[in-house]
Amino acid sequence: MEHKRLTLFAGHYGSGKTNIAVNYAMLLAEEGKKVCIADLDIVNPYFRTKDSEKELAERGISLISSHYANTNVDLPAIPAESYRLVQDKSIYGVVDIGGDDRGAYALGRFADAIKAEGNYRMAFVINRYRPLTSTVEDTVEIMKEIEEASGIKFTCIVNNSNIGPETTRETVIDSLEFAEKVSAAVGLPIWLNTAEKSIADGISGIPILPLTLQKKYFDLPD
Repeated sequence: MEHKRLTLFAGHYGSGKTNIAVNYAMLLAEEGKKVCIADLDIVNPYFRTKDSEKELAERGISLISSHYANTNVDLPAIPAESYRLVQDKSIYGVVDIGGDDRGAYALGRFADAIKAEGNYRMAFVINRYRPLTSTVEDTVEIMKEIEEASGIKFTCIVNNSNIGPETTRETVIDSLEFAEKVSAAVGLPIWLNTAEKSIADGISGIPILPLTLQKKYFDLPD
């Protein structure tokens, strides 16, 4: 799998981008890379990258997140350490971006530096089974809103279509056509499909990233 120095994951609520970002950071670490993951999601206080702080630390992955993460205080503030992502070229940075255009504004302050370096992948995470991204038209509209807010165009699509713990192999297979339609509508390639590891192991013929984190990431928020 080809890696960029910076990999940015964005998507609507319930897309599963946090789980994917953490899993991808762990994959990079397993390959011997120096990895830093940053949680720039200032909108959704419930699914935090910080929830996996222990697992990340055990793999030597540094974490940048709000000092208020996992507390009852939720302030729209970006940690100052986040600038390390664009300043320190020795690390592979993974970024979890907010769940809609408001959250994507947080990325905007880094947009010029990211584009100037040119060594990044901006992945749009889709879940066709969520109400607000169940049609191609709605999905594309959200995608464009995030692009406008962040100042960075998406470069690829990650198909993370799932229905939480009820996801089956058929759930994933049935989502492939939808993902292809989104891909065709925006002219971007599907970089990855994802599934919980036990399901991913039973799927062949498509690029897939197995997800192996805590069960809470597979329980979709309302």
